[in-house]
Amino acid sequence: MLPICLVFLSCGVLFSVAQFDTNQQNCNNNIVHLFEWKWKDIAQECEDFLGPNGYCGVQLSPPSENVIIEKRPWFERYQPVSYELKTRSGNEEEFRDMVERCNKVGVLIYPDVVFNHMAALSGKGTGGSISDSENKSYPAVPYTPEDFHPTCTLSNYSNPEEVRNCELEGLRDLDQSNEYVRGKIVEYLNKLIDLGVAGIRVDGCKHMLPEDLKVIFSRLNDLNTKQGYRNGARPFIYQEVIDMGGEPISSTEYTGIGTVTEFRFTSKMGKVFLLKDENLNTLRDLPKQLLPSDKAVIFVDNHDNQRQSSEIVTYKTPKAYKMAVAYMLGRGYGITRVMSSYDFSDKDQGPPSNDGGKTILSPSFNEDGSCGNGWVCEHRWNAIRNMIEFNNVVNGTKLNNWTEYDDNQISFCRGDRGFLVFNRADFDLDRDLQTCLPPGTYCDIITGSKSNSGCSGKSITVNDEGIAHITIGADDSEGVLAIHANSKLN
Repeated sequence: MLPICLVFLSCGVLFSVAQFDTNQQNCNNNIVHLFEWKWKDIAQECEDFLGPNGYCGVQLSPPSENVIIEKRPWFERYQPVSYELKTRSGNEEEFRDMVERCNKVGVLIYPDVVFNHMAALSGKGTGGSISDSENKSYPAVPYTPEDFHPTCTLSNYSNPEEVRNCELEGLRDLDQSNEYVRGKIVEYLNKLIDLGVAGIRVDGCKHMLPEDLKVIFSRLNDLNTKQGYRNGARPFIYQEVIDMGGEPISSTEYTGIGTVTEFRFTSKMGKVFLLKDENLNTLRDLPKQLLPSDKAVIFVDNHDNQRQSSEIVTYKTPKAYKMAVAYMLGRGYGITRVMSSYDFSDKDQGPPSNDGGKTILSPSFNEDGSCGNGWVCEHRWNAIRNMIEFNNVVNGTKLNNWTEYDDNQISFCRGDRGFLVFNRADFDLDRDLQTCLPPGTYCDIITGSKSNSGCSGKSITVNDEGIAHITIGADDSEGVLAIHANSKLN
């Protein structure tokens, strides 16, 4: 076998290529964000639901110790006081157990890591550590004032230097060019890698220089072969860079060192499916307006913008949400991430909990598979769960036969493996459509599911020419229909 570096001509090229690999096997690069779940509950969900239903990755809430904030808002997880694995989600032993159990069933773990800053508030952490943010003292790391940028308030987002060196909402801004700081960050990330994670989601990358991140990423260990990874496998890296276009800091500055969160995709989903400011036919050329597919992590909503903007599609508008997620999982662009939320009425509201917020409640499960105890669990919704299977079944095919019947009635095929049709018009769709699938009867995976007894939703008959009669009423509860090779009934 050739030395690894020679395969890609140079080690520099290897560094760039390797960190775009999710390390998933037999899967089409899908991730679900189990926001604020406990580690023991994620382990169980991997075994009971995620693995059996084709989910191949989980994004975690930050696992590092955070400061305890009054009323326990969700954002306290983004105010670290140390890199100890002690949060309301669990401790290091529970983290290790979760990773091992999930890996065994083919579900890889990608923790959200926060190292742009330390906590803005002083006080006690979730593991008992004490911090003094006023004096930039975090003894559990330890960090001292010399490890931070000089104090300044971030107020001008048009100034890149200010964005990268000043404090966002008082969060103490670490200096990633400092060799000691780099060492502490690398030590934390390598601990996660040695515990068996497959990669990391890096928070707040826009606030750090890409050249500093490149140095940090280059020092990460290869993935742990004892957890089943191949020799030389590198951690998958996806970086949070909020770039809506026309900003002084561009997401393209970061694409050479890892994939990047593509927020323009999220915005487009809101404009098309929620606000209806733009028509469905504008989705045809959407990928051409965004980052290259292999550089982009896409999502309909995330834990942050679902609370911050009325222009984002969320679980609160189920029909629009299922249409947007079906498009995301069916299109064949980017690395897809599904959101799994808890119900909230206040934007700062933390996860379902008791004991004054001290203990996160585990989700309960209803007879139909949906969640209770305040958890929404979009990843368990019939249409979204089944679209994960669609996403895997059509892996390796290209989008073809895009057809527009009206500005807001479209369909497309994925090779001869899958077919999707959308109706967002204010009138019914009722016509014969080319599905590109072999003849037979198929189960519509949006309105139901295939089982031994048949289909619990619509049954679609495809003739010898690949044509089927499709109806989607303007007032139907589902505005999308999907069939694929594995949903064939006969």
